[in-house]
Amino acid sequence: MKRKALVALVGRPNVGKSTLFNRIIGRRLAVVSEVAGTTRDRLYADAEWGGAAFTVVDTGGIEVTEGRSTAPLSQDSEQFLPLIRQQAAVAMEDADIIVQVVDGQTGITAADREVADILRQTEKPVIVAANKLESSKLWDNAYEFYELGLGEVFAISSLHGSGTGDLLDAIVESIPPFDPDDVEEDESIKIAILGRPNVGKSTLLNKMIGEERVIVSPIAGTTRDAIDEKLRWHGQDFTIIDTAGIRRRGKIDIGIEKYSVLRAIKTLRRADVALLLIDGEEGATAQDAHIGGMLIDENVGVIMLVNKWDLVEKDTHTMPAYEKKVRQEMAFLSYAPLLFISAETGQRVNKILETVMEVQEARHHRLSTAELNDLMRDILAHHPPPTKGGTQLKFYFATQVAVAPPTFVFFVNRPEMVHFGYERYIENQLRERYPFPGTPVRLLFRGRSDDRKKE
Repeated sequence: MKRKALVALVGRPNVGKSTLFNRIIGRRLAVVSEVAGTTRDRLYADAEWGGAAFTVVDTGGIEVTEGRSTAPLSQDSEQFLPLIRQQAAVAMEDADIIVQVVDGQTGITAADREVADILRQTEKPVIVAANKLESSKLWDNAYEFYELGLGEVFAISSLHGSGTGDLLDAIVESIPPFDPDDVEEDESIKIAILGRPNVGKSTLLNKMIGEERVIVSPIAGTTRDAIDEKLRWHGQDFTIIDTAGIRRRGKIDIGIEKYSVLRAIKTLRRADVALLLIDGEEGATAQDAHIGGMLIDENVGVIMLVNKWDLVEKDTHTMPAYEKKVRQEMAFLSYAPLLFISAETGQRVNKILETVMEVQEARHHRLSTAELNDLMRDILAHHPPPTKGGTQLKFYFATQVAVAPPTFVFFVNRPEMVHFGYERYIENQLRERYPFPGTPVRLLFRGRSDDRKKE
């Protein structure tokens, strides 16, 4: 399955990027506020227009000049100000299409010009959306923004939706064509290393490849780029990717940190298995759970690694108790293997690749139609399907239609009667017979008359 195009909404703070994001995806997902810099976490969602599917990413405002910042900066942002231009340019390389959102009522500002300076460094399609033009009488204001020297300018109102259809038409027309011949054959298992800043991702990468490939620093947020490393182990090729740390909600700085997360999302789109690092001294946090949710969204395999285990005071009961607590905090990843490691000392690091291979094998495991339907007969006999309004949910036939992740289609009489609890029951029973370690499984329910199209 080819990856969807990434459309990044960029611009200075308080120009309406989050409102436009909500308008494009068709639901209120991004937090919207009149206070500059409200968007403090990366938001992304799939969208569709004119039969074309793509992923849109909402970002925070880019801060580019110390003397002319458009919103208050944290001390950490000021520390990295000299790098923001460079890192914003790198971020532009990660998006397929870029939409610079500007305030059509305010007109061009110095910050708009500096953002445009960054965008002119990319060869990717760039579109300008002159926002907040709620009245057609104001649409002529959009012409001023051609002065930025970027792509076509569209007069829009994200609040009311006017002009956004033309903008979406332009986005769809700009989606680069996909040529299978341009994709290099790579049989390696691709591993993404993810986790909060300063949890030991770069140290783990160094230990796994046996050399100091990545600069390791105690300053959270040191790694900004995704870095690939090739590794061969027991005849199997691996590509290991180190990614920027993902901070907890409310702690992501405007600009540079945003795009680090955008890169992490792009990394997941080409990963087979993700290593989710958890700080052994701090335990599983809400942000670890947030990252875990991202992994589920992208349908990648998952291995949880409790790092810095050498620093934890322990006795014979510590590890079982710790695992129980992590499992409770990350219950939605109950299928993920969990290893206790020390990237610094190398403790159990040698178990990681072995576990990755097990997860990759599970991701590609395929059940025959006969054994799946035999299993379903046992599952349904043990716990019959629910009944509603005198009608019982009936299962006719089941088949596996895809791998990576394993995807199963169940043909039933009333798909809407398959509630969450019964779906979870089927998955649990399926995993009891075939554990599928480390990989999500997808269960799809269709009526008898549904077309059996590929997922």
